[in-house]
Amino acid sequence: MSTIIYHNPRCSKSRQTLELLSNNNIEITLVEYLNTPPDAATLAEVLNLLNLEPRQLMRTHETEYKDNGLDDASLSHEQLIAAMVAHPKLIERPIVITEHNGKRQAAIGRPPESVLDILP
Repeated sequence: MSTIIYHNPRCSKSRQTLELLSNNNIEITLVEYLNTPPDAATLAEVLNLLNLEPRQLMRTHETEYKDNGLDDASLSHEQLIAAMVAHPKLIERPIVITEHNGKRQAAIGRPPESVLDILP
């Protein structure tokens, strides 16, 4: 099984999710997404796995959201993804992606226990 966590060490929910995975002996690949943001294709895949629209994965209270006019309903799926790539602080966290028996799943660790649903 492969498990990736898009992690922000300054976020308490992200730290709690990481601890939960560790306590369950889950071997992880840690991605500090503020330092190594996902590209547009990866974000599109994450959105698909989560079954979310881009704005549903965005932290709408962040200054970058307001400063870049991202509340504009006419913005396309691609434009919103591009904004998250350019401003990774906008991406909700933590995101955990697992692959088990060829099946990929994702969950947002809010609350941290929600990631337990995708673990084998």
